[in-house]
Amino acid sequence: MPQVAAAAVQPAAKPQLRPSAAFAVTIRFQIRTAPGMLGRLTTAIGAAGGDISEITLVEETRQFCVRDIVVDCRDGGHQRQLVQQLRSGLDGITVLGVRDNTFALHHGGKLVTAGRKPLRSPVDLAMAYTPGVGRVCLAIGADKALSHRLTIRRNTVAVVSDGTAILGLGDISPEAAMPVMEGKAQLFKEFGGVDAFPLCIDTKDPGEIIALVRRIAPTFGGINLEDISAPRCFEIEDALQDLGIPVFHDDQHGTAIVMNAALVNALRLVRKRMEDIKVVVCGVGAAGTACSKIMMAAGVRNIIGCDRSGAIWRGRRENMNGMKQWYAEHTNPDGVRGPVSEAIAGADLFVGLSAPGMLTVEDIARMARDPIVFAMSNPVPEIMPEVAGPHVAIMATGRSDYPNQINNVLAFPGIFRGALDVGASRITLNMKLAASRAIAGLVSAERLDREYIVPSPFDRAVAPAVAAAVAAQAVADGVARPELTRALEYERISW
Repeated sequence: MPQVAAAAVQPAAKPQLRPSAAFAVTIRFQIRTAPGMLGRLTTAIGAAGGDISEITLVEETRQFCVRDIVVDCRDGGHQRQLVQQLRSGLDGITVLGVRDNTFALHHGGKLVTAGRKPLRSPVDLAMAYTPGVGRVCLAIGADKALSHRLTIRRNTVAVVSDGTAILGLGDISPEAAMPVMEGKAQLFKEFGGVDAFPLCIDTKDPGEIIALVRRIAPTFGGINLEDISAPRCFEIEDALQDLGIPVFHDDQHGTAIVMNAALVNALRLVRKRMEDIKVVVCGVGAAGTACSKIMMAAGVRNIIGCDRSGAIWRGRRENMNGMKQWYAEHTNPDGVRGPVSEAIAGADLFVGLSAPGMLTVEDIARMARDPIVFAMSNPVPEIMPEVAGPHVAIMATGRSDYPNQINNVLAFPGIFRGALDVGASRITLNMKLAASRAIAGLVSAERLDREYIVPSPFDRAVAPAVAAAVAAQAVADGVARPELTRALEYERISW
């Protein structure tokens, strides 16, 4: 595994972001018919830093042709710069229009609703609505548990957010949170077959959020809390554990489950044990705390959490809150103090859930043999893989354009699929660990590699494996409803 001598370390230049589909534009060009014109255009796009992913012929005449070219850019500024260069610098080539593909995908929203059963005749209508529906209403009125089988509760999750912690953007309003929550609902359906609906609510008051979720609970089989800022998210999730349906803050637990799966496989590669490693967690918010808790449950004994004020230790008074107080009392057994650059000495693993630039090559040089770096700040990690890669044994980020993406989508669709299938009343710690083991187990010994420690989000085996593990663990933990099955149980319905 790569090693770095501290004396040989030199500060690296700030790397340039790669072009990404997240900043793709479709540019429509009118191109004069002449030999080599398309080659001139593609060369100019490459010289401007764009990556071409698709070229489509729209129209062709003797004088000209019209082509749509999809170009990946680095960011919004690069989009504008590239288009400006192409508008002004190419004789015989005219830019007819530009479309931002990400905004186009969101046009009109990303979700629709649809009925599960068609209404083709008066007979169908009589059963789906009046008068037949009244019989089902009375049956549920007599036994509310039937709502988990005879309504959309059976397969529906609410994605609830107040818009206070959206991606790396912060508190940007419930309205601005909607595209993320729609995307979350789409991922639930695509990967877990779970129907999900976004609910962005206009209050930051934890008491009001708790009260609202309690009032909507009869409609849903589970609640996914999303992008609610710490420490309020802890209070909200804890207060709702008695609802009788799973309440799961994905920013905490989804991140933790996938991170722990990545760690299981990373330790297999470097031949270290959970019990023996030293971990530094940079960023002790919702995700950082959850990652620490699941690592502790998996056997890690030496975790040091760091925030803007440095290491968290028992007795610290500066920049503390209730969750950091818990952290101080349950981690950092040696009482380490000081900034990340000092706390990281001898660490086997760095877990970053903070901000760009929080880790340097000099810091990595102070880590133990075969260092592991999980730099998960998005969209720009604590250290870029191009910088850290030569100096670490294993590198992971939260980004899709680098190997080892630690992505929540590996966890939450399967977790809710399994929980809904057995009617789980809550998500236990054992269920989270079972999900983590299932994800790690999908990487076979033959495929395990420093650039492949977790499966792809598009591996269709992931959600079923996680669902099966979670469902079995829910039954073992006694939180499943044994009367619920995937098939309708006629004999249990009141006639």
